Amino acid sequence: MFKVGLTGGIASGKSTVCQRFTELGIAVIDADIIARQLVKPGQTCLEQIVTLFGPKILHANGQLDRGQLRELIFTNVQAKQQLEQILHPAIRQQLLEQSNNIDSAYCILSVPLLIESNMTTLVDRVLVIEATTENQLQRIGTRDGVTAEQAQAIIDSQCSPIQRKQVADDIIINDQATEPLAELVTELHKKYLKMAKAII
Repeated sequence: MFKVGLTGGIASGKSTVCQRFTELGIAVIDADIIARQLVKPGQTCLEQIVTLFGPKILHANGQLDRGQLRELIFTNVQAKQQLEQILHPAIRQQLLEQSNNIDSAYCILSVPLLIESNMTTLVDRVLVIEATTENQLQRIGTRDGVTAEQAQAIIDSQCSPIQRKQVADDIIINDQATEPLAELVTELHKKYLKMAKAII
């Protein structure tokens, strides 16, 4: 299975690009969805998180308090590293299992921290989605309802556009309207189909 790792900074437009690949009939495996499943009540990862940070990290109904966890890891580097040590191996395992058990011409592994978590070895090609910091900040504020300071902290915690460019095989600059973006994805889709056929 030919695997394309899709990554980029927060609010760069990764979800929009993934949706376009889905419309083109390509399987998309989303690390964010996997992560949300791993921290549901009863899951081992959630139990480990509670052991690490205490029951205060939960809502009264037993669900993970994502807002509190986000605040914690962006103000405490050690806490962030500890959380990653719990989640990243489990996410990697799920990405491998799911990508090896799908019926698709090729597949997209959408992993926001593909580079930071050293998961580029899971894929054959890396597609990076980029947007200006100004656009990122605007989108984060609108979508997530966080302060400008929190939004900037999230951006700063990820690798830089220069670092992503060094790893990227393909780059989409998502600072245009949706239609040109769709066209760019369609062209990449055609290229990936040829690459996927070449390795069969």
